[in-house]
Amino acid sequence: MTSATFRFYEELNDFLPAERRRQSFTCECARGATVKHMIEALGIPHTEVELVLLNGESVGFERVIFDNDRLAVYPKFEALDISPLLKVRAQPLRVLRFVADAHLGGLASLLRMSGFDTLYDNGFEDGQIAEIASQQGRIVLTRDRELLKRKIISHGCYVHALKPSLQLRELYERLDLARSARPFSLCLHCNLPLHEISPELARPLVPPRVSALYSHFLRCDTCQRVYWEGSHWRGMCALLAPLLDR
Repeated sequence: MTSATFRFYEELNDFLPAERRRQSFTCECARGATVKHMIEALGIPHTEVELVLLNGESVGFERVIFDNDRLAVYPKFEALDISPLLKVRAQPLRVLRFVADAHLGGLASLLRMSGFDTLYDNGFEDGQIAEIASQQGRIVLTRDRELLKRKIISHGCYVHALKPSLQLRELYERLDLARSARPFSLCLHCNLPLHEISPELARPLVPPRVSALYSHFLRCDTCQRVYWEGSHWRGMCALLAPLLDR
């Protein structure tokens, strides 16, 4: 066995037992254990980690841990550009696309409302989610730590909040989503682009009262759903406004 010292920073401490939070601690490691193996053995999904410094040097997850090594492990940096230091992933994701697990249907709808391509099906198995994320370059959203520990998942977020509105706020803050949001550009049902249609085209597709009150309509070409700026739209605007004004 080898012995190494670990220190985890910021929200990564939420995954640790109280006696190990916000302080250095030493633990035994199996001979030949890698950085990824030990981080996950301590309860932290590798997808939550952005930077690992081993004895002061940035290393990847595959690095083997040796006796007396010291590791400092960091989550995503909000304010600093540390791109030159990053070695835990081959490359960042250039387009923010998500796949949500079966327990995050409300969050998936809110992300689509914000304009983020988000796959969701309450029938998805964990294996399917992992394959989709790997093949399509999507960020996995889940409250299941074990799902995020799957090796083929390179990008993921453990969602801490329980209510969809708070989950959305959490992701906006963690992933700086405000800069990429395109509210009301995707169908909440199909996850496909919406297109503006004229009031004349919308008239036979909406209730008469709606046709009389509103003049701006969007339609999904796949499911034919029509959206307008009614009370539901105003409620969504109120939810998004404080998140976008940052």
